[in-house]
Amino acid sequence: MPYGPHTEADRARMLAALGIESVDELFSDIPATLRANGLALPAPEPELELSARLAGMAGRNRVDLASFLGAGVYRHWSPAAVDQILLRGEWYTAYTPYQPEVSQGTLQSIYEYESLIGELMDLDVVSASHYDGGAATAEAGLMTCRATKRERLLVSRAIHPHYRQTLETYCEGAGIRVDDIPLVADGPHAGTTDLTALERLLGDGQSPVAGVLLAQPNFLGLLEPMSRAGALAHAAGARFVAVVEPVSLSVLAPPGAYGADIASGEGQPLGIPPQFGGPYLGLLACTDDLVRQIPGRLVGMTSDVDGKRAFVMTMRAREQDIRREKAASNICTNQALLALAASVYLATLGPHGLADVATLGASRASELESALAGIGVERVHSGPYLNEFAIRVPNAPAVHRRLLDRGVLAGLVLSEALPHEPSLADALLVCATEITTHEDIRRFAAALADELARDGVASGVRTAQPAGATR
Repeated sequence: MPYGPHTEADRARMLAALGIESVDELFSDIPATLRANGLALPAPEPELELSARLAGMAGRNRVDLASFLGAGVYRHWSPAAVDQILLRGEWYTAYTPYQPEVSQGTLQSIYEYESLIGELMDLDVVSASHYDGGAATAEAGLMTCRATKRERLLVSRAIHPHYRQTLETYCEGAGIRVDDIPLVADGPHAGTTDLTALERLLGDGQSPVAGVLLAQPNFLGLLEPMSRAGALAHAAGARFVAVVEPVSLSVLAPPGAYGADIASGEGQPLGIPPQFGGPYLGLLACTDDLVRQIPGRLVGMTSDVDGKRAFVMTMRAREQDIRREKAASNICTNQALLALAASVYLATLGPHGLADVATLGASRASELESALAGIGVERVHSGPYLNEFAIRVPNAPAVHRRLLDRGVLAGLVLSEALPHEPSLADALLVCATEITTHEDIRRFAAALADELARDGVASGVRTAQPAGATR
């Protein structure tokens, strides 16, 4: 059915039926200071001139940078099949597939996605349609509270700060207490979650803990002792949530292998290129005993009246969308197109191809560490990592800005991402993936050496032993 915009007369009739004078009255409950005002758009202009102006604006984008930015969003090569299949028009829909008789294609695509992610996570149940990794992690925290009838969460400070902020926002409205688990300050385990502090928090005699949340790898790129953390959580009657990066699961133990009850994460690395703030894909999986707690869409395979294979949404009450006060979650974003991208990516690469992506990224990161050590720049933490790590750079924010002028995006300034961690005041978080080239690494090391020399920081050529995930 073609879309036709409403005319002024159409809008006037609708307002009259509602008994109001303007659309603004519908939003009168929102304080005026919080309401969006009108868009400051320029006057209309001919399409040719508008296209030229937009092309000029697009030309301001930097595409020439040697990028070492990760921090939750990662650049990966994507097979051509991913975009080719996504471009097919039949996948573009904003509708929830309630009616299986007309939604078999969409339902099957979600079923295949959930099956693939379940295998990757080594968990029983996967749901679809979570907005991003932060939202999925917040839902995971709420799941632990519903399952245990407790209202306190322990969250590692090494979980992505955006995920923690989202979780805290969800929990504030629900009256759930969120306590931080501090990080180890020094020694070989510096930068990882302090399990001694976790054990103390679990037994501090205050409110009983519903869930313990750790990330693997954590926000600083380090590998966490997930099995030990999970055992501590379970001993206290709490549920254990693993916040994971999906590509790493091809070479690291999956959440199910170390006893995680729930796993969440960001699906962007699976065939979804980094863009300007999205789109993202929240991953959420759990063990079978929590299936009644997981929000989102669950799709099952069954048979129709003729005995043919069919797909349906299952174990999902309509209260999720209609009777909001009874819903486990009111977030019902349709992320099916991005879930399809992840499915095509995983199916095209296969388990061996995905492992190649992870191991090549680790190799490039080890090469990067050696190149930076060769100019006197060392890692902040000595523990094992996969393909991302923090480096100590005096006057890091200023050096980071100057390196942009030299065509290098030197990762993330950690003092801006984690302002309450004084040990990271002069640190950059850098990342390498399979598309990081030897020339990119050489360019970064040479530019950084020049900038350090400019600041009067001595740098000398040294021989460094590669570290990486195997150390």
